Amino acid sequence: MNRRSDPLIPTTDPLSREDTHPAEDRAGAVHHLVRRPELGALVAALGIFLFFSLTTDVFLSPAGVSTWLYSASLFGIMAVAVALLMIGGEFDLSAGAMTGTTGLLVGILTTQWGLNVWIAMLVALAVALAIGAANGLIVMKTGLPSFIVTLATFFILQGVNLAVTKLITGSVVIQGMAQVPFFDAVKHLFGSTIPVLGLDLKVAVLWWFAVIALATWVLIRTRTGNWIFAVGGALPSARQMGVPVLKVKIGLFMTTAGAGWLVGMLMLFDVSTVQATTGIGQEFVYIICAVVGGCLLTGGYGSAVGAALGALIYGMTLQGIVFAQWDNNWLKAFLGGMLLLAVLVNLSVRKRVGATA
Repeated sequence: MNRRSDPLIPTTDPLSREDTHPAEDRAGAVHHLVRRPELGALVAALGIFLFFSLTTDVFLSPAGVSTWLYSASLFGIMAVAVALLMIGGEFDLSAGAMTGTTGLLVGILTTQWGLNVWIAMLVALAVALAIGAANGLIVMKTGLPSFIVTLATFFILQGVNLAVTKLITGSVVIQGMAQVPFFDAVKHLFGSTIPVLGLDLKVAVLWWFAVIALATWVLIRTRTGNWIFAVGGALPSARQMGVPVLKVKIGLFMTTAGAGWLVGMLMLFDVSTVQATTGIGQEFVYIICAVVGGCLLTGGYGSAVGAALGALIYGMTLQGIVFAQWDNNWLKAFLGGMLLLAVLVNLSVRKRVGATA
């Protein structure tokens, strides 16, 4: 069930606060802090930030900060959506391929068939949401693990992206988006650069912050958030309490698909081109970011802020290695070590919390 207390039930007796010893208050505050899923990611993010700040001067330059924030934002949007799904007890291995699928669909509809770019984007969103709903429906109706179902979807999308793009365009790359009518108007929303505090931030960073805020609000302040924790933490109990499990699960799969569409648009209108292999292999990075941010692989625990911090760690490391002119292969080794350490830390924290709860 939800690891949080019911917001309708007071967690403390207001009349007993006067009798509470200050030391007990401090101990309770520390205990509450340790239970936060994003604590480990916050400490790691600060460590990575300090390390690369001292290692290379480029890291803290305006161009450097803008670069790793942009990189983190693209991974972060997907990581937050994947975190919600993982809290709900499921996985989506088609999330990476979805970013390429939606970008390719918009590119083909506009450059090859002359469809209005706004309508093409809506068509791509509808297709993404339909695929997400299909994933959720198959998982819930068949009882198959979401890992298997979405792995199949991943291979289907990968094959379709390559085959259909090559069939229609004779290539695996969509180009010429800059000549599409209304491209500049859409680019203002998804691919523009905004000066903020001396930084030239990509608008994707603002989208990332908005997604974090929305997801956090849903998890903490809404009934839907309680349902997400419930279906991921104790599914049988959630059913008995009347939680609409089918709707919640399908909605979560549609959320990851919708996030894939958003990232696909952000990339497409930033560089004005998209390849059939875009997003392939990134699905595991999203999961790693969510796990590093405190999400349990078993579901029922995690936060959107934690997943965003996990993406920030990845973005800083990805660009920090480039700035330091290291071998890029170290990034994979870092990811593997970070994932293993995060799983061990999360396991330890949950055992301590369970023992003291």
